[in-house]
Order: sequence, then C-alpha cells, then structure tokens
Amino acid sequence: MSVMVTLELPAKPDRVSEFLDVMRAALVDTRAYEGCESVETFVEESTGSVLLVELWETAEHQQTYMKWRMETGLMDAIGEFLSGAPVARTFNIKSDV
Repeated sequence: MSVMVTLELPAKPDRVSEFLDVMRAALVDTRAYEGCESVETFVEESTGSVLLVELWETAEHQQTYMKWRMETGLMDAIGEFLSGAPVARTFNIKSDV
C-alpha cells in the first residue's frame, strides 16, 4: 500500500532560490527512482521553508531511496542551504476514512 512522506527543509531565507535550483535537479532522480509515485514541492514564502510531499509504493521503497541519497551525499550537499534539521514524516494512507 502506498505511503505519503513529507520532508520539511527549512531553507535559509537568503538561499531559497539557489536551494530550489539544487532541488529541481535532484528531484529528477527522485521521481525516476523505483517505487516513487510522485513528488510535489511547496514553499512557504514567509519563511522560505520547503515542503516535499512524496508518494511511494511502500515505506521500504522510500527507505531504500533515502539510504541511497545518504550514500551519494545529497543530504550533506544541501546542508549549506538549511537553517535547521530536516523533518521527515511517513503517513499510511487511509482511503476508507
């Protein structure tokens, strides 16, 4: 069953534009990754916070993807653009509610 993952990335207000350029390039690979159903990006203009809303076939697909991102260094590379730690949350989808 699909899961929804949110990832809040608190971008430094003066680096939002650069950060979005990096994410634009990185999300091409995310969207092509096995098990990824979709990724949408939202920006809170007043704070520069970036929210990714991802749908994955399974939580395991997303966990495998995150492990790959850690191994390839993306999370380290985006650190310079962030004002705090990313916050990830995984939700089970309850279509019957």
